[in-house]
Amino acid sequence: MSSLKEFQKLVIKNASHINGLKAGDKAPDFNLPNAYGKNISLSKKLESGIVLIKFYRGEWCPICNLDLREIQKYIQEIKSFNASVIAISPQKPDDTLTVLEKNKLEFEVLSDLKQDTIKAYNLQFNPGKDYLKRRDLTLLNADGSSNLPVPATFIINTDQIIEAAHVDPNYTERMPIIDIMNTLKRIKR
Repeated sequence: MSSLKEFQKLVIKNASHINGLKAGDKAPDFNLPNAYGKNISLSKKLESGIVLIKFYRGEWCPICNLDLREIQKYIQEIKSFNASVIAISPQKPDDTLTVLEKNKLEFEVLSDLKQDTIKAYNLQFNPGKDYLKRRDLTLLNADGSSNLPVPATFIINTDQIIEAAHVDPNYTERMPIIDIMNTLKRIKR
């Protein structure tokens, strides 16, 4: 691979078969450790209101960090819709603590230690040999695998139904904040 653009295209191609769950699907429940080792479940969070889930690749991903910081900028507005945010990656709790502190996040950052939740949301893929030559995911992922989640956003109502989903194999594309806010407004009507 000579250029970064060619490399990115290859990674995107390797994820092109990943569609994730859709709006209208029931969101799978989970019980995952946060950065401090406390288990957080989707069903428990839904008792307090809408949940916005952000699946991200890891603290090493600059685009993921930008996306999480963007959500943080709007956290008070998100909370005003009686909604909470959860970010999930395949990394260890120590690495999620790094994400939390580095980005000054005021929402839960969880570790999917075995990638069971990533699989349940139909997001897991192998980025390919060329990618793995550049980044050894076995050292970064809690389960020691070479798999990643396609970055995704799900907005889940209190009935555990996905109201909006954004799953894009192009890891540089994320759900725009305007779409998140519009979905929250629609749900609260």
